[in-house]
Amino acid sequence: MLPTVLHCVRPVSTALSFSRPLAHFRPHMDPDPSRPVERAITTKLTNALTPEHLEVHNESHMHAVPPGSESHFRVLVVSPQFGGLSLIQRHRLVNEALREELSTCVHALAIQAKTPEQWGSNPSLAKSPPCMGGSRGDHTVEEKLKAGRE
Repeated sequence: MLPTVLHCVRPVSTALSFSRPLAHFRPHMDPDPSRPVERAITTKLTNALTPEHLEVHNESHMHAVPPGSESHFRVLVVSPQFGGLSLIQRHRLVNEALREELSTCVHALAIQAKTPEQWGSNPSLAKSPPCMGGSRGDHTVEEKLKAGRE
């Protein structure tokens, strides 16, 4: 893995998404190179799950972390690979694809994993609750951010 992927302090992203309709392929948006963790998440989920729709939201700015951090993310993944799988099995697939990021820079990952049919009947992304400051006393966040800057 490139060392730059481990740099967790970058400008805050508002959102990154791409779609690929069922019958037509459209090249997805390339992630912003100044956001290496977001780029890695997008690339790994794309390669592992071949999503028809993918949204990666950096929600770090909503939490008790330094400005520009890449530590808290919400992803929406719509993939036919989720067909017939339970919610926990879908989340395990996402977590496995992002194992390295979850063990280094990413402190929190909210996952919405839908089949194309579920997405077709409810094309929405859930809102994240406001931060209650839980990471302020969690020294692993500080350690991960520090490790990412080295």
